[in-house]
Amino acid sequence: MTNNPAAKNAVSTTNACKLCTPLGASLAFKGVEGAVPFLHGSQGCATYMRRYIISHFREPIDIASSALGEKQAVYGGGPNLKKGILNVMKKYSPSLVGVASTCLTETIGDDMGLILHEFREEFSDLDLPEVVHVSTPSYQGTHSDGFHRAVHALTDQLADPEAEKNERIALFPGMVSPAEIRLLKDIFREYGLTPTVLPDISDTLDGPALEDYEPVASGGTPVADIKALPGAAASVEFGSCLPRESGGTCLEKRFGVLNTRLPIPLGVRACDDFYDALAELSGSCIPRRYEQERGRLVDAYVDGHKYVFGKRAVVYGEENLVVALTAFLAEIGVQPVLVGTGAEGKRLAEAVESACGDLLREQPLVREGVDFHDIAEEAEALTPELVLGNSKGQRYARAWNAPLIRAGFPIHDRFGGQRLKGIGYEGTQELFDRIVNALIDKKQSDSPIGWGYI
Repeated sequence: MTNNPAAKNAVSTTNACKLCTPLGASLAFKGVEGAVPFLHGSQGCATYMRRYIISHFREPIDIASSALGEKQAVYGGGPNLKKGILNVMKKYSPSLVGVASTCLTETIGDDMGLILHEFREEFSDLDLPEVVHVSTPSYQGTHSDGFHRAVHALTDQLADPEAEKNERIALFPGMVSPAEIRLLKDIFREYGLTPTVLPDISDTLDGPALEDYEPVASGGTPVADIKALPGAAASVEFGSCLPRESGGTCLEKRFGVLNTRLPIPLGVRACDDFYDALAELSGSCIPRRYEQERGRLVDAYVDGHKYVFGKRAVVYGEENLVVALTAFLAEIGVQPVLVGTGAEGKRLAEAVESACGDLLREQPLVREGVDFHDIAEEAEALTPELVLGNSKGQRYARAWNAPLIRAGFPIHDRFGGQRLKGIGYEGTQELFDRIVNALIDKKQSDSPIGWGYI
């Protein structure tokens, strides 16, 4: 379903405002210790995804493939999938192989569950890794859908019903950056809590320089920790447009682990909800460190208000991030005029109104299932002065002569996308500073004279 008027006469997608579904699943699998993502499809799918992920994270990325050709497209790809997993076992000795389907294998009807069952039977004499599979045809959903489906599959297929009770908190942070995951773990520790973060890409997609090559990057969520999730004391997951079936709901429905859904903690109000939830889980008050961070953030809002107030912004990208960014902009006095995502059926308008309805005198246009052609067609008349989203909107921001604040995935035209932070009081502070300075830079650049003080 789409509420996009421009889509009525559309015959094709022009510069999609989303990425393909198995790419998101590959990102999630990269957050498991010793895991190798595996695409059941053609070689070209894996090549495209490696290019996209490497360009953002600047890390070596291996994604295996069953490399189907014309013959397998007719007779089925089961033999290739089994042979491919054996090859991965020889080369990487993985603890887990995360198999994601693609358009081709979904279209020809390969039953991955049956094929993998046969694989385990045929090679039961070998020391097999865990194999988790997820359905991710790209003609159905976005990279965000693939990510969340993979997290659900990891939880559902690995969780051990006999796991002992423990004091850990299951944290499903969604599509945040490696730097943000490190920040979240630090925050949990300050409250005396031990999180099991799924997926944890803090090291696997942002590791240090090494003297020796590692076939599989160190770090990630240990498989044993995923198996122990049913014994967790509680779970927390971020997102305002999450699917009904998620990692957190899986734990709650199957094992009775209390799940708390929160918006991405971006902005003072969303952060307050997050820190309050941690206080309740830990039985501790907010540490003074975070009281100080909050106070400095509010002070910055006051200082920067004159630069941002009343600016008109366009926001696009992954639906959960889009809601968080829109609520944050409303909080700092920016007027979001158009909010768009390539995803469909996410109740985006409802989520945006719920997140910032009391802060905005006029609600922004909210569009689901749009591409950049649709966004540009409507945004130009709205005269945006600020744009927030990933690198794919760069040429549109340039055409509108508006600064682009890069956020989310992918960021291909700037350096350090994996280290950007926007969550917690600390991350919000960094994002706010970037927005203010971008607007000042724009004004300074447009002036024929310029100035040395602001």
